[in-house]
Amino acid sequence: QVQLVESGGGLVQTGQSLRLSCAASGRPYSGGTMGWFRQAPGKEREFVAGRRWQFGSTLYSDSVKGRFTLSRDNAKNTVYLQMNSLKPEDTAVYYCAVTTRNLITSSIALEGEYDYWGQGTQVTVSS
Repeated sequence: QVQLVESGGGLVQTGQSLRLSCAASGRPYSGGTMGWFRQAPGKEREFVAGRRWQFGSTLYSDSVKGRFTLSRDNAKNTVYLQMNSLKPEDTAVYYCAVTTRNLITSSIALEGEYDYWGQGTQVTVSS
């Protein structure tokens, strides 16, 4: 069993930055795939960023490419989502998710492929 706990959300102004954290317990990030998703009010949950833990490059949605960066700290068993140049349309609850499987590239953005989810952290960007 894997437990994921997100933190780092908050209220910021347009153009500012936040760094979200996702700490895993119960199983180290030694393999599989992890992703960040978000859900804005009244909208479907959408993919933000993700990657296979051990190989391959990070995928980003077009809406965040160039502004968000996914990174990890193996010693802390934690992944991060650095969010720069935030916009009001980035306002959402952000979730991290993990699967023990090494997903193929075309599946990394599919939320149905992930087995474990965090509780979410709210990010609000004011204009």
